[in-house]
Amino acid sequence: MAGSRTRSWARLVGLGVGVAGAGYLATTYLLDDDRHTKRQFTRVLAAETLNYRPTKPLPTRNQQIKSLVDEHFDVLVVGGGATGAGCALDAVSRGLKTALVEMDDFASGTSSRSTKLIHGGVRYLQKAIMGLDMEQYKMVKEALHERANLLDIAPHLSYPLPIMLPVYKWWQLPYYWVGIKMYDLVAGRKCIKSSYAISKERALELFPMLKKDKLVGAIVYYDGQHNDSRMNLSIALTATRLGATIANHIKVLSLLKEQDESGKEQVCGARVRDEVTGKEMNVRAKCVINATGPFTDSVRKMDNPTTKEICAPSMGVHITLPDYYSPEQMGLLDPNTSDGRVIFFLPWEGRTIAGTTDTPCPVSHNPSPTEDDIQFILREVKNYLNPDVEVRRGDVLSAWAGIRPLVQDPNKTDTQSIARNHIVHISEGGLVTIAGGKWTTYRSMAADTLDAAIEACGLNPVHASTQTDGLLLEGAHSWTPTMFIRLVQDFGLESEVAKHLAHTYGDRAFSVAKLASLTGKRWPIVGRRLHTEFPYIDAEVRYACREYAATAIDIIARRLRLAFLNAQAAEEALPTIVNIMGEELKWSEAEKKRQLENAVKYLQQEMGQNVNRASREKIPINLSKSEISEYVKRFNSLDTDKKGYISLNDLRASLKNDGERVSLDQLHEILNEVDVHKNGQVEFPDYVQARGQDVGGEMLHEILREIDLNRNGQVEFDEYLQMMAAIKAGSLSHSRFAQLAEMAVEDQRTKITVDRSGGGL
Repeated sequence: MAGSRTRSWARLVGLGVGVAGAGYLATTYLLDDDRHTKRQFTRVLAAETLNYRPTKPLPTRNQQIKSLVDEHFDVLVVGGGATGAGCALDAVSRGLKTALVEMDDFASGTSSRSTKLIHGGVRYLQKAIMGLDMEQYKMVKEALHERANLLDIAPHLSYPLPIMLPVYKWWQLPYYWVGIKMYDLVAGRKCIKSSYAISKERALELFPMLKKDKLVGAIVYYDGQHNDSRMNLSIALTATRLGATIANHIKVLSLLKEQDESGKEQVCGARVRDEVTGKEMNVRAKCVINATGPFTDSVRKMDNPTTKEICAPSMGVHITLPDYYSPEQMGLLDPNTSDGRVIFFLPWEGRTIAGTTDTPCPVSHNPSPTEDDIQFILREVKNYLNPDVEVRRGDVLSAWAGIRPLVQDPNKTDTQSIARNHIVHISEGGLVTIAGGKWTTYRSMAADTLDAAIEACGLNPVHASTQTDGLLLEGAHSWTPTMFIRLVQDFGLESEVAKHLAHTYGDRAFSVAKLASLTGKRWPIVGRRLHTEFPYIDAEVRYACREYAATAIDIIARRLRLAFLNAQAAEEALPTIVNIMGEELKWSEAEKKRQLENAVKYLQQEMGQNVNRASREKIPINLSKSEISEYVKRFNSLDTDKKGYISLNDLRASLKNDGERVSLDQLHEILNEVDVHKNGQVEFPDYVQARGQDVGGEMLHEILREIDLNRNGQVEFDEYLQMMAAIKAGSLSHSRFAQLAEMAVEDQRTKITVDRSGGGL
């Protein structure tokens, strides 16, 4: 009892300190907010002069590379993530001649592997209030301003998202409510929507799959959400529309140096290599900005091999789950995981993502998710969901890892302290390094970097201060929420596809739609889907090649988000994607094969396919005698030649035989099932596809590969049993192969003879 009273008093004291701290910081905020607004006013006015919609086409990649060689730049940015692209946009909008190079693809690293949130940082605000920490308070305030700015400059890519914080103890309700209200207060006029407290009943209404036991209520607050890799690319494209030279798949090999008037060596450019062609070249610039995230130290050591490392990388893992794990328009925050980390559980692009973990790791170009991290996330998710929702390992559609580039500030003598915010450092050789920070604050990080670079490198910009606050990004100029209707009406696209195009490309969606192929159907008229489960169409692959996509991985991971949403679906769409890219980029058959192999390897290593397969193989075959007997029948129904394995031809024969056993009455029933418009105009190819009989050879290969563990092109009985055991254990959610086997044995039991079907036609 005494211990319980002590804890209660501690909570009340903590709440009191929090309220007092909130008052102190709020007063500081109110005094400072007007000054902050006045500082931004002139910047916004200047930015409006740049907010016209460029109409000329993007330079080709070859033109961009020629520019790198032929021209001398004021600024060369190394790194094409959010911060690097932001630096390029800030520099060119100030009137500086700007170039950017990226060794892989834009957003290929951390910037495409985020939690997809545009946020100020609720937990940082809690630390600021409880510790009266002005530095953290300013960091949150800056992030909240940048959150509002991103929602304004890219409304097609970003949107407000309500996030629920469930409360299971009464004393937490006022505690969390005060903290979240402070979050609104710090945002001030930039607050998206006001937070609010709700009852248990209302919480379950908004989030039906939430665990109801001991639930006392919830707090709902708002942050932003976006398509991170597309946002990154839009920043880079906006920069090149304004005149910057940008090129992906250009690797920096070394830094160029020359002596200044005093005889001191200064960085004056970089030696680079085009990873597509292998050609090497020099890029010359007055100032080089190192914006390489986790690879910060590798570039700093090109300048000075003896410099101390400042990057302290930390790996965060996310997983993708089916859409039924969360409501369509409500996220969830778990502030008290079993080990103190914060887990988000968010709807995104028609699926649910959960994460992130936070584990120290080595710097890697190919970070991979681990089974331990995946299991940790699943356990935490399970703690917050209703027992009716079975959280299965097999429901993990994709899993990915991103490296968060935490840094130690080299400007301070105490290099052991991790910088809470971003840092800008100028080396003796004049290399400008920007490190740390987070996605949301990329623009303010870029502004601080260019301010420092202009002073350190003696640059002469047209505009002394940043012009990017309020500067619209690619696709935002004439976008409206109802723009997709014009796409449907003008081009004959499906509504789902039109919405996807409008929210991905903004007002550039019409340019994408013009590249769409005819479907050959009455409806939709154009827009062949790359995969039946997703609204991505063929035209997007062609358009992506014009936006500098150079590999199949660029497409599945960053131009489309298939790899992040469903790794298996991405692999199934790859042959079509590679063929379209081959047409656009003039690939040989050998190159198409290489691209396909590289993309499959990427999905296996970096998108969770290998860990998914390994988790299945560890499941013991715990099946009863009756279950094994049934599975023997199913296996034999496909292995009609009694070979002991099932081949591609067995699958093809099973599908063909299934079609031969359909009577005329059944045909009419099936036609009615697939006549979605109820107009009596279902085409026969649609019927055949709906029945699964028009399955292409590649799809049959995919079905076989689902359970071909030893990759020999055959499915042995032990592999089949392993799969069924995995389904029973929840390590595999479903299998098309298992469904085929079940259908085959059912067809043998209920086969309709010619006599029973009326003697035929």
